[in-house]
Amino acid sequence: MNLNLPNTITLGRILLIPLFVFLAYEPGPWRSFWAAVVFLIAALTDLLDGYLARKHNQVTALGKLLDPVADKLLTLAGFVMLVDQGLAAAWIVIIILGREVAITGLRAIAAAEGLVMPADEWGKWKTVTQITAIIMLILGWRFWIFDVGVIGTWVLWVSTVLAVYSGARYGVAYLNAVRERQGS
Repeated sequence: MNLNLPNTITLGRILLIPLFVFLAYEPGPWRSFWAAVVFLIAALTDLLDGYLARKHNQVTALGKLLDPVADKLLTLAGFVMLVDQGLAAAWIVIIILGREVAITGLRAIAAAEGLVMPADEWGKWKTVTQITAIIMLILGWRFWIFDVGVIGTWVLWVSTVLAVYSGARYGVAYLNAVRERQGS
């Protein structure tokens, strides 16, 4: 097992999840604030570990496995806490998480067939909106005339649309890659 710096950061992201859940479990002004901070730090480590792995040529099989698992666990924890607190509708979270499971399975099938299914811009925007929605909904603050919780709900809707759209794009890309391989 190769525990280089990027992989250690990824493991750190996974270890932050129980702390996030502990803080978010009984919301209050300070606990919600710190839960959002921990969630944001964990989310930002996703950028850091990938950057360091590519920059220092430390991309490993372990990192390729752990990174998406850490991402899914983090967002899963965030969405479950939102549903538990009545801040997000369960059906929306089911759509988002169902998409994540489906695309993870599709990528595994593609990899077994020797096909690479890289992340595209739509999937990246989906991730950004998910993280933003989770943080805004956990905070639920009011600033002057802005209710962060209400804005977070709108961002969650955008995230849901992006999840469905980017998931469909992955499906189409996979089918096109299979057709192209069969045609050549």
